Amino acid sequence: MFMQVERLTKTYRNITVVNNLSFNLDKGKCVALLGPNGAGKTTTLHMIAGLIAPNKGKISFEDKQHQDVRSFIGFLPQHPTFFNWMTPQQYLTFLGLLSNISKNVLSQRIDEVLETVGLNGKEKQKIAGFSGGMKQRLGLAQALLHKPELLILDEPVSALDPEGRKDVLMIIETLKKDTTILFSTHILHDAEQICDNMIMIKNGRMKWNGTKSSLRQEFAPPAFTIETEERLPASFSSLPSEQVLFHSPYKATVSVKDTPQQQQLLQLLVDQQANLVLFERKQHSLEDVYLEVMNK
Repeated sequence: MFMQVERLTKTYRNITVVNNLSFNLDKGKCVALLGPNGAGKTTTLHMIAGLIAPNKGKISFEDKQHQDVRSFIGFLPQHPTFFNWMTPQQYLTFLGLLSNISKNVLSQRIDEVLETVGLNGKEKQKIAGFSGGMKQRLGLAQALLHKPELLILDEPVSALDPEGRKDVLMIIETLKKDTTILFSTHILHDAEQICDNMIMIKNGRMKWNGTKSSLRQEFAPPAFTIETEERLPASFSSLPSEQVLFHSPYKATVSVKDTPQQQQLLQLLVDQQANLVLFERKQHSLEDVYLEVMNK
């Protein structure tokens, strides 16, 4: 376990933005923090990054009790700002010196991070002329400059066009091989594409914390849509009402919890010698699962 968040609470003027939030983050994982606008995602990330202090609760890191968290955390805010009159090389040099990176290694490190984010060859161009996607890449470069063990990204692609979003997601996909990543997003497809685990919060409270597979298993168990030439076998009527949804006398959707139940369903159809018109597995989207979690 790399990081432990315990009962984290943040209040502004009697409004509780984050409420008793607890979760763990394992080293080497890429975790998405999901929730609607105003859920407390940004506030949570700011507390972990050491930018604001919680009213209650504790954030602890393995073997780093006496270290300034900023020395091993890289942070990309939702709306990064830059000195537009600078070049990327000047900007990263300025930040590197502020981070106490040795001048002997800083130049090489700048070249490395610019190559990582796809800005090599543009190190002497003015930032003022950069597109939104290029600025987001530069923001990633500054977050990576001091080789952080934990990379925190707040809505890293929300303001980008589809092409820019795709490019930044590919960079994050590459980075997660060597870095622990915690990022917030409300774009569910992005979370599903690159993360290992998901944390869902609403009104500052935990709604879900676990792997993608366990999320689907709990809230979107496998289901099969079955249609027959004749009426469905009478034995279907004996199935629990929460397990079967009848669309017509000839068609139904049956939920199954596990492989044995799938086999039982198939055996039932074989035993009844049903003439199948359709036997199709229903795919639940992450959006369906997300809405069910948020509304439970």
